[in-house]
Formats: sequence, C-alpha cells, structure tokens
Amino acid sequence: MTNTPDTRPDARAVTRLYARLVVSDGPRAIDFYRTALGAEEIERYTDPEGRIVHAMLRLGGAVIAVKDADDGDPAPDSLGGSPVIMALDVSDADAVAEAMLRGGATVVYPVADQHYGQRGGRLADPFGHLWMISQPIEELTPEEIQARTTDLFT
Repeated sequence: MTNTPDTRPDARAVTRLYARLVVSDGPRAIDFYRTALGAEEIERYTDPEGRIVHAMLRLGGAVIAVKDADDGDPAPDSLGGSPVIMALDVSDADAVAEAMLRGGATVVYPVADQHYGQRGGRLADPFGHLWMISQPIEELTPEEIQARTTDLFT
C-alpha cells in the first residue's frame, strides 16, 4: 500500500452557513428585518396557503433565512424563547437598536460601552429571536480583552 496524498475534495467542506429563523408571522418578520436592519429579500417560497416555507434575506454581507412556524418547526415564542443569539456587527449600534425598538423589539441588555472594546447590547425581536448588536469603539488585543474580562469577574 502506497502512502499517496488524498486529492479528493473534502466531503466535509462547508460551502455555506446561514441561520434559519422560524417565526410566527413570516411576512411581518420580513417587514421587521427590512425596516429595522435594512434587510433585502432575495427569494421567497410559500405553500398553497401562503405560509412562507423559505425566504432568504441579505443583511449587509450576510444572509439569513426566514420561515413560518409549523408542526415540525416551532417558533421561539411558542417555546418560551430561544437559546441562540444572533451577533450583528453594525456601524451604529444605537441607531440599529432604536430601529429595532420602533419595530417592536425589546431590550434584554441596553446598548452601552463594553469592556471588550465594543458598544453594544442585546435585543429580542418581536418573534423571540435574540440579537446582540455591537460596533467597535476601541481596538484591543486579545490579551487586553482577557485582562479586562478577568478584572470584571474578580
């Protein structure tokens, strides 16, 4: 048996990753993401009753999918919340938070200057999804961030 390198494409290679947000009202959610986050709808597919089975939205350089809840995919508001936090880096965290609040989001943690060099906070959108909104305010090394984090907990 020869020891030749395997030149086949890696079957485990990730070709795309995006969040798929299950919501209780797909059209309203898309409107919220469009108005609050500047999302652009790329595609939408519906079942015969008009429920969204898949809609793709572009947020800056990222994409997310949205779909209406069904028996197989419950929305966070039917489960008492979501353990997943969407992290959204923006140019103005205060402005994005205000737009989200106008659209019906609620504050989990208010936008403030953070020890790790970001200005940010956490909001829950009207559909139960959590969003960490942040913008850089100072450039720190990993060591500086770790030292500040250690100081915070001691």
